[in-house]
Amino acid sequence: MSDLFSVAERVFNVESRWLQATLELNRSSFSPAVRLLKETTGKIVVCGMGKSGIVARKIAATMTSTGNPAYFLHPAEGIHGDLGILSRGDTALILSKSGDTEEIAALLPALRRLEIPVVAIVANDESILGRFAGVVLRLPVLNEACPWNLAPTASTTAMMAMGDALAMAMLELSGFSPDDFAEVHPGGALGRKLLMKVEDLMVSDSLPVLSMNITVADALETMTVHRGICIAVSQSGALEGVFVYGDLGRLMKSGSDVRSLKLSEVMTPSPSVCRRTDLVSLAVQEMERKGITSLVVVSSDNRPEGVLYLHDALIKGF
Repeated sequence: MSDLFSVAERVFNVESRWLQATLELNRSSFSPAVRLLKETTGKIVVCGMGKSGIVARKIAATMTSTGNPAYFLHPAEGIHGDLGILSRGDTALILSKSGDTEEIAALLPALRRLEIPVVAIVANDESILGRFAGVVLRLPVLNEACPWNLAPTASTTAMMAMGDALAMAMLELSGFSPDDFAEVHPGGALGRKLLMKVEDLMVSDSLPVLSMNITVADALETMTVHRGICIAVSQSGALEGVFVYGDLGRLMKSGSDVRSLKLSEVMTPSPSVCRRTDLVSLAVQEMERKGITSLVVVSSDNRPEGVLYLHDALIKGF
């Protein structure tokens, strides 16, 4: 049996050459293609047959999720009734390595009749599709990664990369933001990370708030019940510091008689805090940067409102 990893190396090398060649072929045509798609007043309709169709479906999904609504149209279904999805003002993005696929060729008269401009991703700009398209994004004439040059492999990788490039260029033109992305991904992990606020995850019931003048001995029970933290406040209720198990451990290692010490003597003053309206993702970054496992949530007048625990955020996938 041949070395199977050498197969992987060959495939990666072939597909890398395809990607670089595709990029170089389209230096002058990429920007016009982006502008044509971005200036669409109707829908972007993405078409392809077979493996190209699978890539086309993914490109449509990527464009839609990044602020540019796009729809996949199966060419065979299109010529049997689904052409009704098309209307003037739409733009078509059509994928076909050969450019002479029968089902795609059958779509073109309807596109001409509706005056729908076409961006084509195709290897042969002299093909039926290549001659019809307003903008051609060329694929190189190279062998596939398949040893018999039969199975679509490198060509579909190049199509996918070109689709991603088009989607990202349109995203930048439109100023699509992380908040916009979160709005269209509310149920996924990405949306959760971009949308969830501290107030959605913080613990606000029965806070471990203690006077900064009590002793460590008196604070231990509170720390045990409240996951190893107590919040030291002034007489007015403002946050003064925190005391956690890590602080206790360091004091005990020093040999100090810590039980009789006051919280004001052992607490971390002016600790890192967050607000209830902060994003959990940013609060987690702060905890990881500081090497701590909790943040006190404070109000505008620096009064404790809750505690955000790193463990709770990690359970949620942050």
